[in-house]
Amino acid sequence: RIRLTRKGAKKKPFYRMIATDGRSPRDGRNIEQLGWYDPMKSPHAVKLDLARIDYWISVGAQPSETAQKLIDKYRASGAAEGQS
Repeated sequence: RIRLTRKGAKKKPFYRMIATDGRSPRDGRNIEQLGWYDPMKSPHAVKLDLARIDYWISVGAQPSETAQKLIDKYRASGAAEGQS
């Protein structure tokens, strides 16, 4: 499963996008960190490793609804094109 895990202080959320076993808890053990999302910045700051996300999806990982929305917005913004 590809989903977000919450980090940060109380009332100051920061999220990491991770690949994890779907049965593990939200902030439990993860397999690999795939990027991050900071909703407190204006505009929201997002950094994702699309190559690794595509790999995990190819081997059967299902993104959560929120993770899928962030991935789609990140691809549409063209922010990934500057990466090598």
